[in-house]
Amino acid sequence: MMLALRMAVRELRGGLTGLRLLAICLFLGVAALAGVGSLGAAIDAALAGQGQAILGGDIAFDLNQRPANAIERAAMRGEGQVSQIIRMRAMIARPDGQEAILSELKAVDNAYPLYGRLTLEKGAIADRPRHDEVALGEALADRLRVRPGGQVRIGERLFRVAGVIADEPDRLGSGFAFGPTALVTLDSLEATRLIQPGSIYNVQYRIRIPAGSDPQAAIARINAASPDARWEVRDRSNGAPGARRFLERMGQFLVLVGLTALVVAGIGVGNGVTGYLEGKRSSIATLKALGASSRTIFLTYLFQILLVAAGGIAAGIIVGALLPPVITAVAGDALPIPPRLALYPAPLLTSAAYGLLTALLFAVIPLAQARRVRATTLFRGELEPVRGAGWAVITVAFLIAFAIAGLAVLTAKEPRLALWFIAAAVGLLALLTLVGGAVQRLAALLPRPRHPLARLTLANLHRPGAQTSRLVIALGLGLSLFATLAVVETNLSGQMATSIPKKAPSFFAIDIPYDGVDRFRQIVDGHAPGADIVTVPSLRGPVVAVRDQRVSDMKNIPDDAWILRGDRGLTYADTLPAGNRIVDGAWWPKDYAGPPLVSVDLRAAKALSLKVGDMLTVSVLGVEIPARIASLREIDWDSMGLNFGMIFSPSALAGAPHSYLATITLPDAKGEGGGGAAIATQERAINRDIARAFPSASLIRVKEVISTLGDLLGQLSTAVRAAASVAVAAGIAVLVGAIAAARRARTYDSVLLKLLGATRRQVLAMQAMEYAALAFIVAFIAFAVSVVGGWYVAVHVLGLEWAPDWTIVLLTLGIGAFLTIALGLIGSLPVLAARPASALRQL
Repeated sequence: MMLALRMAVRELRGGLTGLRLLAICLFLGVAALAGVGSLGAAIDAALAGQGQAILGGDIAFDLNQRPANAIERAAMRGEGQVSQIIRMRAMIARPDGQEAILSELKAVDNAYPLYGRLTLEKGAIADRPRHDEVALGEALADRLRVRPGGQVRIGERLFRVAGVIADEPDRLGSGFAFGPTALVTLDSLEATRLIQPGSIYNVQYRIRIPAGSDPQAAIARINAASPDARWEVRDRSNGAPGARRFLERMGQFLVLVGLTALVVAGIGVGNGVTGYLEGKRSSIATLKALGASSRTIFLTYLFQILLVAAGGIAAGIIVGALLPPVITAVAGDALPIPPRLALYPAPLLTSAAYGLLTALLFAVIPLAQARRVRATTLFRGELEPVRGAGWAVITVAFLIAFAIAGLAVLTAKEPRLALWFIAAAVGLLALLTLVGGAVQRLAALLPRPRHPLARLTLANLHRPGAQTSRLVIALGLGLSLFATLAVVETNLSGQMATSIPKKAPSFFAIDIPYDGVDRFRQIVDGHAPGADIVTVPSLRGPVVAVRDQRVSDMKNIPDDAWILRGDRGLTYADTLPAGNRIVDGAWWPKDYAGPPLVSVDLRAAKALSLKVGDMLTVSVLGVEIPARIASLREIDWDSMGLNFGMIFSPSALAGAPHSYLATITLPDAKGEGGGGAAIATQERAINRDIARAFPSASLIRVKEVISTLGDLLGQLSTAVRAAASVAVAAGIAVLVGAIAAARRARTYDSVLLKLLGATRRQVLAMQAMEYAALAFIVAFIAFAVSVVGGWYVAVHVLGLEWAPDWTIVLLTLGIGAFLTIALGLIGSLPVLAARPASALRQL
């Protein structure tokens, strides 16, 4: 072994020629996995370490449209310190009423925050808002053009601005918001008179339990004391479920990218090692002639490969460890939570293990073939056939592959996803291998063309020693990767096009008073005659029973049964709303006054196996209302209309106190002419006068919602591009490696053709035709793979709608195919430059 190690080191002193591809591919694969793992560990550590501050406590209880009663509050106080928060949407206006902005109004008590610290920016007149004072988010203060000491109107009350919020510790745990925060005290909220019967608001209780106490045990005791509370419960381990879901989806995608980079890098390693060892056949034969044993040959080149692999792996680990701080510095705003920067050994060691096993997997068979090179190769040269590796070596390769698969499954947060990916990768490699063999056999069976170049091109695809299978695998992986990423990327951009209709409303209005609907219509008509105004009653309440079973007694609620989770939006109507289609049952007559009936969303009904005639019971302001299902509806949720999962017959809910929701579609927004300036003027006037007339109502500009969603999708798109760039780099490296691995054989062919009178242009044209034919064949497979793989990643991993841009996908395939031909021709330039005499001496 020492002799083999010395020989390996001495040969490496001459440079890494031939093994650069091995180092590059391992570097890219390990860097991708180490970076993904380190970033995931850093974000997980941040969520775990800041879980209490993000949630605002150790335990959170959320109620819709009601505060906790005395029994519930007593149960919570029995577990620790309690803080109460009320959140609702509200319009914040300048004192002169000239401008009003939608905000997320947050009323807090003196105990807030239980964890973390509320801080205001420099220049604040107080450290936190007091009675009749408000702290504004920076964006809100800028848009209203107010500064500390100024005044704003909230509801029916003027507030002095205490300062601009610098740090709101539980902001991430509050979930999605339509506007910036406005923070007031609980006693100040009552003076605004924003909370009226039917108003939409959320009451939150945060509990700080003693150190060492078990949050789940405390939750169980509180629930036992208040079995009918029907609140949403979270603990510090899941303080920001929305952010965690986003991170989990991105984590799954990043794992797929990392594993893809590893598979692609493995093919590159195989190409690099094979090409390197093929170039060493004469050296190996010489060593054999001098008495070196097969074992010495095997160990010598194994040590070479391991030494170079160690360098690539070490460089990949260093880059992966540095990735979280680099991403935080460059694109930290795109992350929902700043990562906790530190060195995380687990993902780094795992990545190193992946790299080492990958290097061994794709090197063991070429090494076994190299150790069986005969001394007669010195005399027969390229005519000496390459001997097989043997079943023992193939068995070892399978064991290594099994170890890689086991490591991927055991270390993945989603083992099933990793298992499916491994199966898909193996299936794709098997498919490409079969395609490569089929292309060779088909080329051998086709009639020989008359044109010499075409005849030579066809012969190159099936002659002995042809690189067809190797090129098909490399090209197939590269093109499939490029096309799949194009499908995912275009789904992100296409999400907005499919989710936002061309005739979306200009405004959503919420919390319109029951007796103010006519006045609301007059204001809108006064500023925008001909505007479409749709108003619907709005109530909230939970489903408390399905058929004869109480929801509180259900042990397993299906994931798609969203109507059972918390309070739901409820309404009543005498006619079927636009954008809804009855698929089972029938709508009630317009003058129906019988027992309560309800129409249910088809998807929610399927999740609960509901059918027409079943009973649903909802609780509205503490009154339980059983209703029989009269129909199931298919809802166009993308219409951005006022859609409800449950619509009741008017007699069921008309007597309950409630407010109204409305949509406003301005005439110009419907495409009836006018200009952007006129629309903006109408919007400002409607916004101003509605805020004056109805302080409790809130107007949501649809374009602001679209902008917010666009920002979220933009963050996701940025993360996808950044992560995919590593895999793309690995794919390009594999293409280059496959071409480089075939250089020796092509040099031999080129020299012979030149000796027979072929020109450089003819040799180049022949190779261009060969690469073009392979790229054309592989492009069809890559397209099919991208459709299936892109659909799964976009729909099931990232949770997007299926809306790829096929033009861009096909263009990506075309560019990838052109890149393949270009790289092939560039790689052929050294072959064309080879001088026959020199090349023949080397061969």
